[in-house]
Amino acid sequence: MQTKKSIFTAKAVLGAVAISALSFLSVSCGEKSSSKAKADNEFEVATVRWADWGEKYHEGFPDKAALESGISVKWRTILNADWADKKAVILAGGDLPDAFLGEICFSEGEILSNKGLFIPLEGYIDQYMPNFKKILENDSNMKALATSSDGHIYGLPAKKVLRLSVWNQMFINKTWLDNLGLKVPQTYKEYKEVLRAFKEKDANGNGNPNDEIPFGQGYANSVMFFCLPFGTTVGTDNTSMMAIRNGKPVFLPVTQQYKKGLEWMHECYEEGLIDAELFTEDGSMRDAKLMSATPVVGSAPGWTADSTFGTNSEQYIALPALSGPDGKRYISSDPDHAGFSRYEFMITKTCKNPGALLAWADKFYSEDASIQNFYGSEGVGTKRNSDGTYTVLEPRDGMSADTYAWVSSLRDFGPKYVGDDFNKKIQYAGANGDAAKLALNDEMKEYALPAFPNVSYTVEQLDDLRTLYADLSAYVSTFQASWVTNGGIEKEWDDYIVTLNRMGLEKFLKIQTDAYNTYQKNK
Repeated sequence: MQTKKSIFTAKAVLGAVAISALSFLSVSCGEKSSSKAKADNEFEVATVRWADWGEKYHEGFPDKAALESGISVKWRTILNADWADKKAVILAGGDLPDAFLGEICFSEGEILSNKGLFIPLEGYIDQYMPNFKKILENDSNMKALATSSDGHIYGLPAKKVLRLSVWNQMFINKTWLDNLGLKVPQTYKEYKEVLRAFKEKDANGNGNPNDEIPFGQGYANSVMFFCLPFGTTVGTDNTSMMAIRNGKPVFLPVTQQYKKGLEWMHECYEEGLIDAELFTEDGSMRDAKLMSATPVVGSAPGWTADSTFGTNSEQYIALPALSGPDGKRYISSDPDHAGFSRYEFMITKTCKNPGALLAWADKFYSEDASIQNFYGSEGVGTKRNSDGTYTVLEPRDGMSADTYAWVSSLRDFGPKYVGDDFNKKIQYAGANGDAAKLALNDEMKEYALPAFPNVSYTVEQLDDLRTLYADLSAYVSTFQASWVTNGGIEKEWDDYIVTLNRMGLEKFLKIQTDAYNTYQKNK
């Protein structure tokens, strides 16, 4: 679901939750959970959903697996819009279910700051979780992902069905290229020439040569994506603008690639090739341009063409990874955050029989379970073929493929695990946003560089990062906008670096490096 991609920002992950006095109510029944004593095979599992899509998400594989496991699961479904207030009460010790499912429930900071509410799981794995035990023995990344900074496993991780090397990417209006007789650019210099043609000519063919915006704001960091040919390969917001270079963590906004990229972007801005409102417009203004009745934006970054340009999407194609000044091509890559997650299933201190509950969760760790829990159960969202492949069925009731998957399954949330070649086993019965994204991924994944992994922090590190990153990123953003619009980066660069160091850049990098080293040791 493309809208989720911007939800897990670094600030949200590092943020603290204010304590609220509101009661923790069950969304599904509108009442507080019953205090009636449960049998040892009866469990309540809470999960948070982006929207009110009903209860079908658990009626397939999850409930069938519970029956096979000899347990009874009562689901407490909570809407994300209500979760912040209810979570505050939970963290204060109120009305705990037996378990929480989904990384959306708690940030790492919230879990590690409230460890008394969650039990370590590593002591149950050998006896109750043969599938997960085998995964930990054979996949060092999953072992590192599962292990928190204090060495315990508080949540079960996931290696998801839709794992991508390519994260967000650049798109360009192919109709405009055709109208002007231009080829798809392959280098950053060719791209600039195309943007110049978009500006100077009536690219959209409406008779007005002055309403075209060659490059506009999209649904990703427009500056970092414009500068991609220079090596600004930022991943998701979760990475705090960190990257890996020569095996070491680096903060991209202090690299020479970033500096040279901004110099080039300023040149393009001066020529009017970049939206003059790039740094001042809000989301509604951006959307009005991207989805106007007559397309006015020639190029912008985003997840897929349809999620970025709406009904105009048929005019746009993915921009190839452009060759930069060093002759190399770069993409935005973040596979550790895009395809992996930790804290997907956590058991609370109130659970009387953790082993039985974990034995149920262990059934989620198969390819068959993983695809059903991502697209929908067999016969509803998926079909298992005799040759070992799977078909993702067309959505029903006029839903988009993405919405139908959320209605019919746990989708992004919950324990999962599939092999590295699993995407080759999937075929799609109809048009599907995931199918389009996988095709784009196959075209460009060869240009992916190692990304900063999904590391774990200590409570102290999270406290420090919350303040440090807020200050550093605000300062970076201010100068980023100034250097693109007004220039002056060469003259001001040294003072910029000095100021960042005074603001705690060295401490910030040490925390990131220590967390990275711990992650590597846990493999």
